[in-house]
Amino acid sequence: MAKLDPQVAAILDAGNSDDEDALIASLEDSPALDAFREQRIQQLHSEFSRAKQQKNEGFGHYTEIREEKALMDLTTSVRHAVVHFAKDDFARCGIMDGHLEALAAKHTDTRFLKMKVENAPFLVVRLKVQVLPCVLAFANGVSVDRIVGFEGLGYTEETFTTKDLERRLLATGVLQRAKAVGEASVKWGVRAPKKDASDDEEWDSAETRGNKGQPSQI
Repeated sequence: MAKLDPQVAAILDAGNSDDEDALIASLEDSPALDAFREQRIQQLHSEFSRAKQQKNEGFGHYTEIREEKALMDLTTSVRHAVVHFAKDDFARCGIMDGHLEALAAKHTDTRFLKMKVENAPFLVVRLKVQVLPCVLAFANGVSVDRIVGFEGLGYTEETFTTKDLERRLLATGVLQRAKAVGEASVKWGVRAPKKDASDDEEWDSAETRGNKGQPSQI
């Protein structure tokens, strides 16, 4: 994917409208009307069209997948994917759901997927999912990062924001650029309750006990 002009990227990231004309008007209202104006308008048009097509293919949404084969097909057919292995009655999985739903709407180049562990007995063993929430980041079908619980997310006693998760995923390369800026990012983030040492919830199936290590490929 071609590198976006910084001004075009800023307008796309700030825009909340699905109206292409409104986005182009934002570009035309910019004081930086220089020799690159037409190129920027064309790039904005191309990105808008691409985003619409991707949304039709499931990008821009946080989607629950109910079959293991469908999940494997998705993670190997797209360039970047984030998969949350979850259990609905685990409170921390619900918190992670909120963060991922917010990120999915912002990062339309990455698929954000949820799989309930009870629907994925093979993958739970294959990917050694033991503690929930468990979030795996995939690049071209290969696991490049694993988030267990809220580990490594800049979690404090009082707050854990969507921006913390975004920063972690940016570092792995499955997100293309930061789209949470300043205070606005905290507003569309989700706050977590105070952390207790016993809060991480173990998925203690017979198959996963004793399986340690990191997966390399789904």
